[in-house]
Amino acid sequence: MEPIYLDYNATTPLDPEVAAIMLPFLNHKFGNPSSTHWFGVIARKAVINAREQVADLINCKPEEIVFTSGGTESNNYALRGYAFANRHKGNHIITSAIEHPAIIEVCKYLEKHNFKVTYLPVDRNGTVSVKSVNDAITKDTILISIMHANNEVGTIQPILEIAEVANETGICLHTDAAQSLGKIPVDVLELNVDLLSIAGHKIYAPKGIGALYIKQGIKLEKLIFGAKQENGNRAGTENILEIVGLGKACEIAKLKLTQNYDHMKKMRDRLWNGLVDKIPDIRLNGHPEKRLPNTLNVSFLNMNEYFQLSLFLEIAASAGAACRTDMVTFSPVLEAMKVPIEYAKGTIRFSTGKMTTIKEIDSAIKKISEIYSKQIG
Repeated sequence: MEPIYLDYNATTPLDPEVAAIMLPFLNHKFGNPSSTHWFGVIARKAVINAREQVADLINCKPEEIVFTSGGTESNNYALRGYAFANRHKGNHIITSAIEHPAIIEVCKYLEKHNFKVTYLPVDRNGTVSVKSVNDAITKDTILISIMHANNEVGTIQPILEIAEVANETGICLHTDAAQSLGKIPVDVLELNVDLLSIAGHKIYAPKGIGALYIKQGIKLEKLIFGAKQENGNRAGTENILEIVGLGKACEIAKLKLTQNYDHMKKMRDRLWNGLVDKIPDIRLNGHPEKRLPNTLNVSFLNMNEYFQLSLFLEIAASAGAACRTDMVTFSPVLEAMKVPIEYAKGTIRFSTGKMTTIKEIDSAIKKISEIYSKQIG
């Protein structure tokens, strides 16, 4: 019997409607969008339609969408592209200590190329202070990159307020929306961001596809050189099959946003209430209210690697610490939030999805509580 899947923040299964719309492009609709004949026209129309679907979800112009290979490429293109294209304006970048590695590693790379990076701390809920952003700005600051919602604890960042600070000082603002898209409203005009990253496999689209929103007027240095695809922004023959899938997933996400939000939150809260009822000293990590509706990051007091190993045989979830006999390596997010070591080493992230059922949640509560009871003897 397969484990119960509660790791939707890691990746989502392919939506059946997405798979169905992709199938023809796996078979007979195989043309190159750059070709002028019938096969090429069919492929080009599919890309145009998908671009409109993605743009419609985040409320931007279709021409402001560039398709990429995923969230990591989108983040690389946003940060590296903007930094190198605008280094004549300054060399300082502001980000947070809890960003995804696809942001942190890019910043480390830029530091080797004479850029200065400020990594802002977060409070115990994993929230970046707007004041800390404002205080970190210098005359050389050209870019601020703060994620919309944290992938581990689900905390939603005050992007709108940070955007006000950025706009007042003429600084470009990027946000990684890989985890928030499809779960909460993501409107680039409302958020007032200049760059926004999207990952397809977080919204029931295939892996290997993503997008970057680039506000008109924002200049980026190219990441990939070659022909003139994606309006000259990204060379290479378009991944039609997965672009079509991403477009359909975005269409579904917009249509069912409220329905999916309510369902995921109901499942998350049912899991939390069940665990609290059965397990003493359980700790919630992340903002108690301002967090993603599907994300439940909890710490079990004084647990070890055997607890995680036993749990993962029954439930697919993510660990917040890697435990070995000689040491424990904690998530940088937990460290930044200053989660006490006795809790941090027993941290698990559960994340529900639109396919999660009440039966799965109730079964998970039973299994987790039984495993916990065995561990404490």
